[in-house]
Amino acid sequence: MHRLTLISALCALLIDQISKWVVVFGIDLRNQFELDVFPPYLNFRMAWNYGVNFGLFAGDSLIQRWVLIGFALAVSAAIAIWLRRTPLGRLGYISAGLLIGGALSNALDRAIYGAVADFLNMSCCGLDNPFAFNLADTFIFAGAIGLVFFADPPKSGDTK
Repeated sequence: MHRLTLISALCALLIDQISKWVVVFGIDLRNQFELDVFPPYLNFRMAWNYGVNFGLFAGDSLIQRWVLIGFALAVSAAIAIWLRRTPLGRLGYISAGLLIGGALSNALDRAIYGAVADFLNMSCCGLDNPFAFNLADTFIFAGAIGLVFFADPPKSGDTK
């Protein structure tokens, strides 16, 4: 795996896991359930996500848990293999690392807790968002978008 991808994946995984530990266990959101930080723009709302995005396919079965862990590992491995065959610029490698790190961090949650710890809730402009997410979700989204925009291989002499 490219060095930039490895570094950004490790940073994404560590930042997400540390944020979850601080919020869920450090300030005990798991028992408080809600904490208004900067309402309505930023709130902490505890949600254990047993499904995928927005709680889709939520179920608390052991089989589903390990299927979702396996899926995250397979996607991460597929991206790593793709990277070995596709040269990218700096932003492409970083984007891939964000996606891999976020996916592995959510998979780690599933392995340890049985579900993904979501706690960020943001609303704005009269729109009340009922969903919670975490930094890993943000890294996955940013990484996927980054790969769309930065997946072109660098040209000769390009310093992307």
